[in-house]
Amino acid sequence: MKRIGIIGGLSPASTLYYYRKFIELSRERFEAGFYPEILIYSLNYRDFSENPEGWEGRKKMLIDAGKRLAAGGAEILGISANTPHIVFPEVSSSVGGEWVSIIDSVGSEAERRGLRRLLLLGTKTTMSMPFYREGLEGKGLDVLLPTENEMNEVNRIITEELMFDDLRSREYLIRLIERYPEADGVILGCTEIPLAIKQGDVPVEVLDSADIHMRALLTASGEPGTDSRPQI
Repeated sequence: MKRIGIIGGLSPASTLYYYRKFIELSRERFEAGFYPEILIYSLNYRDFSENPEGWEGRKKMLIDAGKRLAAGGAEILGISANTPHIVFPEVSSSVGGEWVSIIDSVGSEAERRGLRRLLLLGTKTTMSMPFYREGLEGKGLDVLLPTENEMNEVNRIITEELMFDDLRSREYLIRLIERYPEADGVILGCTEIPLAIKQGDVPVEVLDSADIHMRALLTASGEPGTDSRPQI
């Protein structure tokens, strides 16, 4: 199998969720005790979020992290956060190698489930900027967005509560999703939101972006017993 490399730390809470999913899905897919090789490069969240160069500086940090993972032997790479996918094309092309996009993974899973109208929840950047919406609309999906006030509150919940394992606003998120009955699915488009919302908590299909992305990374890594790396 190909070695997986993940850029994490954005935030640490969601990176931990990714690793838990890695363990859970490996136990689901493989024989007892078998876990594919994985590398995690955890960025300093404060340095990333407060980068004085904005997204240009954050992009440089992601490229550097990707190159470090590749140098360590990672062959399948991904970013364990939705919002940084705003610069995903530039990061993946600068580092090279095989990358798995969380947006493409979510879109493909929505298609597989036959979902068409999706409510997108995430950080303010993910919801308000076109990169995520356009990526899904390119697959023929219809994306619904919360109101401006709802976006601001969801962003606050993510950055002030969920990133610190604080689930006090879980009921607010459930009520918000229920206000959009025209959606046949909700994208948990921030990898912290699945800490609070699970399938069955709301009356629509839940697209857990972290779970979907980890599954896609494992699928891309191949099957046990296949290894393209030279033997030492």
